[in-house]
Amino acid sequence: MRAAVPAVAKTLVFTVFVPGTVAGYVPWRLRQGAAAPVTGAEECAAVAVIAIGIAIYFYTAFWGFALIGGGTPAPIAPTKILVVKGLHRFVRNPMYIGVGLVIGGQAWLFHSLHIAIYMTCMLLTAHLFVVFYEEPTLRKRYGEEYDRYRASVPRWIPKFRV
Repeated sequence: MRAAVPAVAKTLVFTVFVPGTVAGYVPWRLRQGAAAPVTGAEECAAVAVIAIGIAIYFYTAFWGFALIGGGTPAPIAPTKILVVKGLHRFVRNPMYIGVGLVIGGQAWLFHSLHIAIYMTCMLLTAHLFVVFYEEPTLRKRYGEEYDRYRASVPRWIPKFRV
């Protein structure tokens, strides 16, 4: 358990600075001047989307990457093993999906076109990062193990198996 402490601490620092900025600070700033926030059932639904996104991110980053993989979501401190458990059984990039849900939920909550456009740009950037950096890096690091994983688990649209 003590071996996991540094990975958890580094993941916490990464979370505050990267997803905290991307999914928290920037959308919060973009909501300025947006329409009045939604209320009632629509507000509850938007907040639920945000909460699901946060849960996906934290579950994947802390349980999957730090505790199981012994690393962090940051490329400079990667996991020691290929993480294929948890949400990674269904989709290869659950953390980006979680962050996208957090931003999308805020776009809905604030009826903000600016946040929706920002979410689209973030997801496009994440896709390009995955295709041109993450996947080649994982292929180089894990070889055939990653090829088998990539062949059986989709990149973005979850495939649920029993």
